[in-house]
Amino acid sequence: MPYFEKIPGERLYLSPIDASDEAVALCTKWLNDIAVTEWLSASNVFSAMCEKNWLEAQARKPDSYQFAIVLREGNRLIGNAGFSSVNLIHRKATLGLFIGEAEDRSKGYGTEALKLLVDYGFRWLGLRNIALDVNAENARGIRCYEKVGFREYGRRTGSLLRNGKWEDCISMEILADN
Repeated sequence: MPYFEKIPGERLYLSPIDASDEAVALCTKWLNDIAVTEWLSASNVFSAMCEKNWLEAQARKPDSYQFAIVLREGNRLIGNAGFSSVNLIHRKATLGLFIGEAEDRSKGYGTEALKLLVDYGFRWLGLRNIALDVNAENARGIRCYEKVGFREYGRRTGSLLRNGKWEDCISMEILADN
């Protein structure tokens, strides 16, 4: 599957999302893996058709900048990251990211992809404020966000249901002038 090095990094790069059959199959696999979706607050069942439609729709949305996270070694897709709800007037956006395969987690790929995405948002999109929401129990995700400079600015108590238990949602942000 063809990738385009839009945002270059050291060990990986970000490429515009792809709706090829191979990418759709891999993303559908990941989004049906409870180890991935439990932290995305996504409990629905994802079909390949649903994922293909979502990927294609994101590519057309003017307020969405979605990227494939591609490992340089082997030119291999390992996850997705991007901005949604991009508002260029108020210079703000919401960020999301996931690494699909368990073997690729806890290797710093998420942190590198996050740094690349945040830098792109500030330098190229002119954003001032980038926010995200994270489950308070997602220690690995929170550590990753804090390493890049995100800070907690709010918390919704018991607003996420995960595995039959109500958990808090932490809102985090990073500002361009930090």
